Amino acid sequence: MAQALGLDFGTTNTVIAVADDGEHTHSVAYTSPAGTSDSMRTALSFLKDRQLGAGALQVEAGLAAIRAFIDNPGECRFLQSIKTFAASPLFQGTLVHARRFQFEDLMEVFLKRLEAYAGDGWPTGAKRLVAGRPVHFAGANPDPSLATARYNEALTRLGFPEIHYVYEPVAAAFYFAQNLKADATVLVADFGGGTTDFSLIRFETEGGKLKATPIGQSGVGIAGDQFDARIIDQLVAPEIGKGSQFKSFGKLLDVPSNYYLAFSRWNQLSVFKTLKEFTDLKSLVRQAEEPEKLELFIDLIDHDEGYPLYQAVSAAKMVLSSSEEAEFRFAPLGKAGHKTVTRTAFESWIADDITRMEEALDQVLVSTNTSAESIDKVFLTGGTSFVPAVRNIFRRRFSEDKIETGGELVSIAHGLALIGERDDIQQWVV
Repeated sequence: MAQALGLDFGTTNTVIAVADDGEHTHSVAYTSPAGTSDSMRTALSFLKDRQLGAGALQVEAGLAAIRAFIDNPGECRFLQSIKTFAASPLFQGTLVHARRFQFEDLMEVFLKRLEAYAGDGWPTGAKRLVAGRPVHFAGANPDPSLATARYNEALTRLGFPEIHYVYEPVAAAFYFAQNLKADATVLVADFGGGTTDFSLIRFETEGGKLKATPIGQSGVGIAGDQFDARIIDQLVAPEIGKGSQFKSFGKLLDVPSNYYLAFSRWNQLSVFKTLKEFTDLKSLVRQAEEPEKLELFIDLIDHDEGYPLYQAVSAAKMVLSSSEEAEFRFAPLGKAGHKTVTRTAFESWIADDITRMEEALDQVLVSTNTSAESIDKVFLTGGTSFVPAVRNIFRRRFSEDKIETGGELVSIAHGLALIGERDDIQQWVV
């Protein structure tokens, strides 16, 4: 019987790990209509199920949700990266086929789908759930206490008797430390979808057992999703009316920029679709100086083009990690949806974000009075760690032989499960 579970409820992917004993873990595997995997894309789809009644919904998660969304255009409600709403006081729920879902409802529904996909492999009787949380949540003016309350509500509904929270980079460090050959001071940089978190920990072996002493942590609500937003803002937003104007009482006014802030956060498009701002946007078309651009904007929202946009942006960003230029292709924009992007341009767009990441790194080093020379290992985890501009933050400060990567999808969940097995768990919890 599993004693401890580690839950990495990620912005992009979710992994649950089970502690088999004090030293070994395994990931829970899921079999959905999209196949079998030990990680699950943090996404939900909702379809009306007429066979079960007018109010019934057929729900899928992960890649199965994406497939349902693609196979049922216009009928399927698709929600991606729901973690980004956790700490937002402004998010008071969203309508899904005339039913209102709060954040805790969405989290509960998602985890219940994972339980169903896991079948007999779902760990029953676990005494302790250890959930990861970022050092700083994503979003404008995030409220971490609100996020924790929402997490608690959702996880309590699933029947977990003992719930703890550990910073995600601390869990990643714990996972990484299992392979250390000697005592070491370790800096972990965890690049998620919504946040970048740093953790500094001293690992020592005493009496054959690993002892860990947390030194400090810091973070910033910037990561891969913000880089995506910069690409969208530069390549897509101008084609759908950003910077254009409309007439009102004989005056020319700018189309409100907040519409494009919502659009650049592609994972929030399905929520934007239900808000008053979208209705207001539609009303501007007849007054717009370039109505065809706003009409294209509305079409993209109406046809739920958020996920195809994410695919196009991710493909270009991935190529730029290894090449000096990449082709951005987003067919719904027509001819304007094929552009060449250079790494130089991309790095200029994210320059301010890189600066803020580096400032967060400085914060943990300065606040703990730790020099770069005294750090023995630097562990980078998360897909954004492959972006050259991000990697250069560490190359400028640390020798290459100190920098390691790995476990991009599983390190946090498995570290959480390992921490859940420890007698000194209170030393690690937030």
